[in-house]
Amino acid sequence: MAEVIVESGSGQHSLKRVIGRRVLLLFVVGDILGAGIYALVGKVAGHVGGALWVPFLVAFLLSALTATAYAELVGKYPQAAGAALYVNKAFNIPFVTFIVAFAVMMSGITSASAAARAFGGNYLTEFVTLPVVVGAFIFLGLVTLVNFAGISESIKVNVVLTIIEAFGLLVIIAIGIYALLSGDGEPSRALEFHPANGAFLGVLGGTALAFYALLGFEDSVNLAEEARNPQRDFPRALFGGLAVAAIVYLGVAFTATMLVDTRTLTTSSGPLLEVVKVAGLAFPPKLFALIALLAVGNTALINMLMASRLVYGMARAGIVPRIFASVHSTRSTPWVAIVFTVGVAAVLVATGDVSDLADTTVLLLLCVFTIVNVAVLVLRGDRVEHEHFRAPSWMPALGAVVCLVLALPVTGRGGDVYLRAGTLLAIGMILWFVNRLFLSEGQRSP
Repeated sequence: MAEVIVESGSGQHSLKRVIGRRVLLLFVVGDILGAGIYALVGKVAGHVGGALWVPFLVAFLLSALTATAYAELVGKYPQAAGAALYVNKAFNIPFVTFIVAFAVMMSGITSASAAARAFGGNYLTEFVTLPVVVGAFIFLGLVTLVNFAGISESIKVNVVLTIIEAFGLLVIIAIGIYALLSGDGEPSRALEFHPANGAFLGVLGGTALAFYALLGFEDSVNLAEEARNPQRDFPRALFGGLAVAAIVYLGVAFTATMLVDTRTLTTSSGPLLEVVKVAGLAFPPKLFALIALLAVGNTALINMLMASRLVYGMARAGIVPRIFASVHSTRSTPWVAIVFTVGVAAVLVATGDVSDLADTTVLLLLCVFTIVNVAVLVLRGDRVEHEHFRAPSWMPALGAVVCLVLALPVTGRGGDVYLRAGTLLAIGMILWFVNRLFLSEGQRSP
């Protein structure tokens, strides 16, 4: 895959550069907004108490450090493939490149699994009462059907769902503004700090979880090869998108803690629905529950699309067994890769809850971010002819340290999260070595 990735932007068949700055900005914002804020506001509150906006603010500031590395690398190498491309250029070790790509792919599956568990919770209960796992499995089935239908159909669904999920968050902010103007709620609760394990560890644990709600910016680098002027437009779209998402998230977090007590938020699998139910500004709870379900569905759809196409791409490149490159005869979709990714997701859904699966997603991407932050500094010696954004050296350096610290058990992350992440990466290693073994045997055959 390393060789394929390097050649992706310089071959004869490059992608059309048709995406402008505004579309890039909308894509970044849409990619960040999603299941994280709908499902995890209460879980973050469990780490710090009423001041749950603090971990979201810290997560935004720390994400911006890594975003500077991506902004520089996209401008320097405006090609698709993202983290795997940068790691390959920096270290030129095919196995490391593969593990990074596989970690990104598996993070998509764990994220979709967290979304599936969120789908089967309180939001779904507004319409029908089912065991969480049953609701999650039904949800995975629906996402798989859309994925199997084809990329064109999936993207059209994604655009509609992105608009809906953004509208739902604006509804929460409007409720908050109305509450402040009418004197409802308890704004002072947003300043109450009750961490279970001390202030530092509380914020650290909450921030590690809040990262899940901001991780979408990593996907946007894959549009670099289709942007009209990535050197100029991508940094502005990336930082602008992060800033917009951060403002929305802080507004939602403040509203949630102002109107709903911390205990209720912490124990609810549909925390924003609790906000709607107590709001002075009337909004039908069932309608909001539907919006939340669609928002959660959008996150899962994006991630499962990405994961199945990555597996397919790795199979086409001869990095994992070729069977994963099989394409359906009528739908022209990578059906074996889709079956594989949804199978992994089903196991994750059955064995983890929302916060643990979200934390696994964060752990995998924090490891990727650490390597990318180091890669941008290693690649400073690789000069390119065109101008591009250059991050102050201290920012990716600090970003690498921060990501590494947030990946450590000091955040309060459970051992099962590390076991789950390690098992997922082990699957990749097995596929890699099995494929290498069969390739070697094929070369020895007469």
